Amino acid sequence: MAKTGITLTRRGLGAMLAVGLLAGGLAGCGNSDTGGDSDSGSSGGGNSKLVIGFSQVGAESGWRTANTNSIKESATEAGYELKFDDAQGKQENQIKAIRNFIQQKVDVIAFSPVVESGWDTVLKEAKDAKIPVILTDRAVDSADKSLYKTFIGSDFVKEGKLAGEWLVKEKSSATGPVNIVELQGTTGSAPANDRKKGFAEAIAANPNLKVVASQSGDFTRAGGKQVMEQFLKANPKIDVLFAHNDDMGLGALEAITAAGKTPGKDITIITIDAVKDGMQALADGKFNFIAECSPLLGPQLMDLAKKVKAGEEVPARVETEETTFTQEQAKTALPNRKY
Repeated sequence: MAKTGITLTRRGLGAMLAVGLLAGGLAGCGNSDTGGDSDSGSSGGGNSKLVIGFSQVGAESGWRTANTNSIKESATEAGYELKFDDAQGKQENQIKAIRNFIQQKVDVIAFSPVVESGWDTVLKEAKDAKIPVILTDRAVDSADKSLYKTFIGSDFVKEGKLAGEWLVKEKSSATGPVNIVELQGTTGSAPANDRKKGFAEAIAANPNLKVVASQSGDFTRAGGKQVMEQFLKANPKIDVLFAHNDDMGLGALEAITAAGKTPGKDITIITIDAVKDGMQALADGKFNFIAECSPLLGPQLMDLAKKVKAGEEVPARVETEETTFTQEQAKTALPNRKY
């Protein structure tokens, strides 16, 4: 009887050990789901953070800096983990960053494409890895719309049209030719392509308005100054400058002033963005008109990231609300400008 008792005790201990191991194994699975593993994301337990991989074009302008700050601050406020990459204006850097995000198994990938073309392969890789992609600020020209979930940003064609429509009204009484020079953004980028298109469409009905020179200043002040210097040397009579962003317009101001001309008077200046420095130039009478392009996309991006990760339906395109500014309107708006 004593021997049998010992046998039962060993069996009992074995059963208890098996239960304990099973419980430990279940607890380990639970920790894996809720513990900060990046591929669990918001679908895990209550302690997991949504992990977003974001690749930024670069820091070529005041607008871009404000855009980066908005995204970083919004991620912090939402309690999300943001893996940030600066592509420094190079598509190859951005593709590498996206592949790194895929390897890290982030929950959502967001990026502002350097150019429109050449993304299908890497976006297919993200899709195969079941990581949703959000385009911010700039679009891609992929025919396969399933490669990304949504786009958030501005209507660049509309911005170009608003600039052109204002010019048509401003020069409605002109009897002779009005010579326009255009500072384009980065070659091949969505804002450069679309702003050029919208502006051209708006002025097409007025034969007096002629674009006599158009060249990329790469969205930078230095580029705007350099190209404007070339424009001034090659074209003795320039009536209007249309710059695809404020920074190029601000660079062009230096070239115009150095050439002995008065910006805003001798040459009418139209830009896009409405960052503080641009608005100040407008309020000071050096710019004549600005079509707004808001960089404060962070809050909307965080909301969309949460929804796409949860599998919710989102609009294919989410546009930001924007306006335009004249010199007097800039004076009123400038004191409360956030960027």
